[in-house]
Amino acid sequence: MLDNLNMRPRWALTVGAFVMVFGILTILSGGRALFGGVAARAAVGDAVSFVLWFNFLAGFAYVAVGAGLIVWRRWAAFLAAGIAVATLAVFAAFAGHIMIGGAFEMRTVGAMSLRSLVWLAVAWASLRAFTARATSPPAAGTGAT
Repeated sequence: MLDNLNMRPRWALTVGAFVMVFGILTILSGGRALFGGVAARAAVGDAVSFVLWFNFLAGFAYVAVGAGLIVWRRWAAFLAAGIAVATLAVFAAFAGHIMIGGAFEMRTVGAMSLRSLVWLAVAWASLRAFTARATSPPAAGTGAT
């Protein structure tokens, strides 16, 4: 495990902590909207239920990616890429919902745009870092050949 931490880029700790907090906030806000009762449901307005459920459940994956980045595990990069693809798919379905005249909140467009950008960036950076580490030559004096 120490070898993984020694290979972790400096940014991974910060990004890992950020996406963990992002995930916890997503779980809390989604949970409140889904399970908080009539007043909480009224506060979200015309929220689209499949988007709300996706974001709530994805929040748990956000926390997992954050933990994986902090301990620098390769699966975290693949999970981040999966989250990015799934987020874009839900965003496309949401766009379809809007195009057929479904009710929605404009803040959901902003939130999904932000989520898409965050997860595309996290996936790109983490996959790139793992690929660079896998293709770089071993450090001098490590005994690796």
